[in-house]
Amino acid sequence: MPFVEKGDVRLNYRFDGPEKAPVILLSNSLGTNLSMWDPQATVLCEKFCVLRYDLRGHGLSSVTPGPYTIEQLGRDVISLLDALKIENAYFCGLSMSGMIGMWLGANAANRMKGLVLCNTAAKIGNAETWNARIKDVKERGMAAVATTVVLRWFSEDFIKKSPEVVEATRQMLLQAPPEGYAACCAAVRDADFRQELPRVTARTLVIAGAQDPVIPLAEAHLVADGIPGASYLELQAAHLSNIEAAPQFTEALLKFLNEPEVK
Repeated sequence: MPFVEKGDVRLNYRFDGPEKAPVILLSNSLGTNLSMWDPQATVLCEKFCVLRYDLRGHGLSSVTPGPYTIEQLGRDVISLLDALKIENAYFCGLSMSGMIGMWLGANAANRMKGLVLCNTAAKIGNAETWNARIKDVKERGMAAVATTVVLRWFSEDFIKKSPEVVEATRQMLLQAPPEGYAACCAAVRDADFRQELPRVTARTLVIAGAQDPVIPLAEAHLVADGIPGASYLELQAAHLSNIEAAPQFTEALLKFLNEPEVK
């Protein structure tokens, strides 16, 4: 596995697709790893250079002492691009990584060819809920939250129709490093981008799940309405819309990537 080392962190990453093609960087959600993007990577890599990585504290990336911040995680993205000599890229992030995308759009717009912010909000949850989850994970490990969390990631219909996918995702969550997960929970807990949205100047698509219990549709609309010129798309899915509604998600992503850039 290739790694980039920058400062205190070692980031695991993977490239797929033509070397000279435009780069689309896919950033995983809380508790997952770069494999969550398998449904998109297999299609995108036909025309795009697909760059995936494990967030700090996730997958094969290093688990540095927490708590983390969204700014810190955003700077990891810039470090990754710098190390790989990528001047600019499209960015697609889901849930927590959607917040990373907001930070990038407001603070590193020159590096972003476009943003796709999925199943995310400018502020997610409240401190009490996040602190309870952090406590559970630190005391009892990922098994304390895995089943409950995964049942919120997918709709009831999908859970019935695709139990093997749901179980594979639960196993991925169970394998997440508890300390890294807790440190990222703190990053989400402390993040609030509601005042930052007007500063996001990159071309943006916001994707929401019509059945997402984690991100209410009103919160997704707030993101789309707050970013100048952002587009909005609603899919029939819960929280991990890129898995539950993979064909529709990938089609929307390709359409966005293939739109002519605004100079």
